[in-house]
Amino acid sequence: MQEANWTQVSEFILLGFSDRSEVQITLFLLFLLIYLLTLIGNMGMIVLIQTDSLRHSPMYFFLSNLSFIDICYSSCITPRLLYDLLTGRKVISYKACATQMWFFTTLATTECYLLAAMAYDRFVAICNPLLYSGIMTKTICSQLLAGCYLMGIVNAIVHTSGTFHLFFCGPNEVVSYFCDIPPLLRLSCSDNYVSKTVLFVFSAFVVVLNGIIVLISYAYILSTILRMRSSTGRQKTFSTCASHLMAIILYYGTLTFMYVQPGGLEAVEQDKVVSVFYTIVIPMLNPAIYSLRNEEVKKALKKKLNQKIFLQYPKL
Repeated sequence: MQEANWTQVSEFILLGFSDRSEVQITLFLLFLLIYLLTLIGNMGMIVLIQTDSLRHSPMYFFLSNLSFIDICYSSCITPRLLYDLLTGRKVISYKACATQMWFFTTLATTECYLLAAMAYDRFVAICNPLLYSGIMTKTICSQLLAGCYLMGIVNAIVHTSGTFHLFFCGPNEVVSYFCDIPPLLRLSCSDNYVSKTVLFVFSAFVVVLNGIIVLISYAYILSTILRMRSSTGRQKTFSTCASHLMAIILYYGTLTFMYVQPGGLEAVEQDKVVSVFYTIVIPMLNPAIYSLRNEEVKKALKKKLNQKIFLQYPKL
């Protein structure tokens, strides 16, 4: 059959998790709770940083932008999922699917580069403290952030155009709850070898490049921490970096499993579990990871709570 005789589909059906109504209601309530916690946690982190002296620190400049990305990242997936679970209507138009993929890929890639930029920031702060203010200026931080977004946009253009230049003549049932790249490539009626190769190469490039930056940064950081004479200083420094390292391991680990492992494009059922983790769960966990493991964030939060209590009960 020639491509000229194929009829391009105009919509896709997102199969999601289950057609059973009781399961859909349970999942709806669960994902709604996670999404609300994601919004509250990340918005709270942004407000806390922007209304405190923390906003002047490059580390918290990046952290507030990470929270912003997590809000957008989760919001391009979860509201659509909640709507599908609530109504049972799982149809998404061709254009809406492409749009969702573009935003998702942009934000996911941007977060990869942003986590690497944050690792570099910690490297400069801990290994070269006297030069820190001169290296990590506001201009440099803004340029690093812009570079993260630029790489995200470029990666998204490559993958979205590489996926949607293919022919989709049916079936149009996507074995996922959103328009992710691997399940869509499996539906293509035309040869998808090039698109699969591009996905693997570009995903590997993003993960490996940023992984190398993180590994080198933390190798120097660990070496510097071990040379510190003060045990209190070692503990404080390690506590600050541990939260960042935990977020990196969670995020890079799930992305590697999904996009970089050999044969990963042929997996089906495990894709859903892994996808839930990096699209829905991790954006909720990041504020908790950074607040619970970061003394400066905890102090700033305690300060804001004390101020609020004082304003409400000034005579007590």
